[in-house]
Amino acid sequence: MTLEIRYGENAVTGILAGRLDTVAAVQFAKDIEALTENADKKIILDCSQLEFISSSGLRLFLTLRKATLAKGGKVVVKGISKEIKKVFTITGFSSLFDFE
Repeated sequence: MTLEIRYGENAVTGILAGRLDTVAAVQFAKDIEALTENADKKIILDCSQLEFISSSGLRLFLTLRKATLAKGGKVVVKGISKEIKKVFTITGFSSLFDFE
């Protein structure tokens, strides 16, 4: 699992690639600190290359969402596959995020 961060004028984009499973979530928790530091902006999570997400990964998405809400920012999930979107729907997370 990799996370590439791109900084824009009004948004920060995190490009996720690979499998966000329980093992990868440990590193991802450290990697998203850069996104959390920019929680006052729009944060785009580009999931077009994300192959899998575990409950640990979902928890980190939720952690990032809470940080952005506290600082007036917003999280947008972009390019999510049908399979991963189904996981968001089943867990009730689909109502918590904006999707593009």
